[in-house]
Amino acid sequence: MRMTQKQNILTKTGIVALLACVCCILWGSAIPVIKTGYRFLHVDSSDIASQIVFAGVRFTLAGILVLIFASIREKKVMIPDKEILKYAVPVCLAQTVGQYFFFYIGVANTSGVKGGIITGLGNFIAILLSCLVFRNERMTRRKIAGCVLGFAGVVVINLLGNSLDMGFKLIGEGFVLIAQLSYGISTVLINLFSRKVSPVVLSGTQFTMGGIVLMLIGAGMGGHLENVTTGGVVIIFYLAMVSAVAYTLWSVLLAWNDVSKVAIFGFVNPLCGVILSALILGEVKQAFNVGSLAALILVCAGIYIVNCKENKWE
Repeated sequence: MRMTQKQNILTKTGIVALLACVCCILWGSAIPVIKTGYRFLHVDSSDIASQIVFAGVRFTLAGILVLIFASIREKKVMIPDKEILKYAVPVCLAQTVGQYFFFYIGVANTSGVKGGIITGLGNFIAILLSCLVFRNERMTRRKIAGCVLGFAGVVVINLLGNSLDMGFKLIGEGFVLIAQLSYGISTVLINLFSRKVSPVVLSGTQFTMGGIVLMLIGAGMGGHLENVTTGGVVIIFYLAMVSAVAYTLWSVLLAWNDVSKVAIFGFVNPLCGVILSALILGEVKQAFNVGSLAALILVCAGIYIVNCKENKWE
């Protein structure tokens, strides 16, 4: 595939780093804002159905915003055709439906700090899938070492985190991990499909479809949103903007770069999740204890190794 000058710029490491870090900063803010949104809209941590409705509203709005942006940019209404739908359906099932069905439930049953750090594991899963399952890249010793260190960080935060008491809840931390497996699958699919169709339209289409599916699932389970105040609406709109901007930028980067080149910048995500959770949710003690610090060091070290240039690790 021949690249235009604009597309060639998107392969430069500095540009990839800048845009990927912007995405991760936005994602890092999502966990504490979601938990704040639950309080504003009176969604209890045990009310799974309403959490799914919450997610559905967010992503439906995100998809509509992306498609509006695409239509303005192209100066015509961008209605997804059969070609787009063919690729959007599997991405939708893996990312919006699969990932966030588990993510919204899991994040409501764990702390924001832990959720932010566990979320960083999705980057390593994406690299492993790209190398070992889809075989889009070559697996190397440095990538294996980086993935091991990243997973070690997750283990440390679960063993030493103050709020865990040496425990692990399937519906909490377990669901966040399952969500990251779905994220890894969707990342590789986006990398493949965004080279065949517009990554912006693909992103908007799969978000809209996935959001509607989530709303139907949640409503079918008896979920609903109460106490819809101005504050709650603002939070949903912010979360929709996070998805619309971050995932669209991420899809564009994946369209022109290997999964590993983009995914490894996800270290900013757990870092921002820890800092913003500490500031917004008042989890300062958990954010700055020995376990959290050790986990962050391991995660960042793992990503550094994956990101380093070819050397003796190969």
